[in-house]
Amino acid sequence: MSSNKVDIFDTTLRDGEQVPGCKLNTKEKIELALALEDMGVDIIEAGFPISSPGDFESVEKISKVITKSSVCGLSRAVQKDIEVAAAALKHAKRPRIHTGIGTSDIHIKGKFNSTREEILERAIQCVKWAKNFVDDVEFYAEDAGRTDNDYLAKVVEAVIKAGATVVNIPDTTGYCLPSQYGAKMNYLINNVPNIDKAILSCHCHNDLGLATANSIEGVINGARQIECTINGLGERAGNTSLEEVVMVLKQHKDLSYYTNINAKKLYPMSRLVSDIMRMPVQPNKAIVGANAFSHSSGIHQDGFLKSAITYEIIDPVEVGADTSKIVLTARSGRSALAFRLKNLGYDFNRNDVDALYEKFLQVADAKKEVGDEDLHHLAKQQEIVEA
Repeated sequence: MSSNKVDIFDTTLRDGEQVPGCKLNTKEKIELALALEDMGVDIIEAGFPISSPGDFESVEKISKVITKSSVCGLSRAVQKDIEVAAAALKHAKRPRIHTGIGTSDIHIKGKFNSTREEILERAIQCVKWAKNFVDDVEFYAEDAGRTDNDYLAKVVEAVIKAGATVVNIPDTTGYCLPSQYGAKMNYLINNVPNIDKAILSCHCHNDLGLATANSIEGVINGARQIECTINGLGERAGNTSLEEVVMVLKQHKDLSYYTNINAKKLYPMSRLVSDIMRMPVQPNKAIVGANAFSHSSGIHQDGFLKSAITYEIIDPVEVGADTSKIVLTARSGRSALAFRLKNLGYDFNRNDVDALYEKFLQVADAKKEVGDEDLHHLAKQQEIVEA
């Protein structure tokens, strides 16, 4: 693909919802779908229509209210699945059916008790079935990360010939190293004759903590769609995190890739998903975690206060977060203490701060974090001493 635009395919409402305890009702799904569209997501995977009447209803109702994003329904390589997905998507302005089958020998033998030849035929057939209903058909080669490259290339060529407009290359178990996943994408780009007629997509899981790295490596090697979820939610250890890949591409301007995502809506979107899906965001989560823009080490605080870029590569305003935080602990230095006191309205000179600092350390050693109430108390004591 020659374009440097990377499509963002969000599957929070489908793969993200597979997290235990994160089941969404139709009203909640519609609210999140509208927020995803507003943020600039290109494709919203709204659900797996045949899985339940509730999922069918959600996909159908989301299809009626989304006007700019494509709405996608998942299916297996089963005719009934595809027919039900098509029915759920009938009101969508930009419908996409996402269908496919496992292609690794592990899946072919262990899951399907089948052969490569039979799986290839089923792959072609499911795309043809889907093509009877929609123009935009995405094929997924499940467990592509552990699929032999020669065979994978044959499958990709065949499904594109059958009408697939997007081919998803999932690292279903999160097994690949970035170099391996990138090499696989590069192999397909250079060994599938009709690859120019479809978009290659990254769908990476985070079992080894490599989902974001693998997705970026996939893009560098020719993919132009990333499948991801808000807050990295998903099966087992989760999926590629939308906010991470968007900001990686945004920060690394040398790569020259871009998305349509409004980055200032990332933090609010993260909180909305966390609230609705009742799944807290881990404090150290990249981009959207509570500690993502917090500084507690004295060395870091001093550098940050002199020049923010020393320890922050992203301005929190860029992602819609609050301002950076100087957290006071026993590791904090005088500059951080002076900064926080000034923010509370106290104008102490250097000697005052030096005198306060020893008392501050005593409090800090007794507590995990020194709060505003503690600082007010220390400041009042110092003012009494000076008086």
